[in-house]
Parts: sequence; structure tokens; C-alpha cells
Amino acid sequence: MSAEARLDLRLDPKDKVRIERAADLRGVPVSAFVRDAVLREADNVVAAGAGARHSLIERMRGRATSRLSTEQIMKLTRGAA
Repeated sequence: MSAEARLDLRLDPKDKVRIERAADLRGVPVSAFVRDAVLREADNVVAAGAGARHSLIERMRGRATSRLSTEQIMKLTRGAA
């Protein structure tokens, strides 16, 4: 596969370590692990339709999202909060 686009991501060092550990356990490079996870989540959101976006907005309404941890945001995007 030839990379034609790039996506940069800033995250907490602890989250990076978690991602690296998970990628190592799967036996794949971090970039492949993240790409696959993000594409899988994107497919889920698209399959759920536009309602998923409105649901997320409702769950996050009134929250200071810039102060949420990555884990808290991931829980919100999965509907666990």
C-alpha cells in the first residue's frame, strides 16, 4: 500500500504507551494498528448514520471536552457514558 495522505495525532504519553502495547500484542506496527482501529470505528459510525453524530453531541453537550481525557472521550463516542 502506498501512503498518499498523512494524519498526525497528539495524545497523552500514557495513551501512546497503551497503543504501542496493544499493537505489540497484535504483532503489528503502531501505524497499522491505529489505522485499522480508526477505519473500523469510522465504518461503524457511518453505518449507524447521521443519528450517531447527533447522539454524541447530546452526550457531550455542556461538558468541557478540552478537559476530558482521551479515555473519557472514547467512552462517550462508544455510548458508554
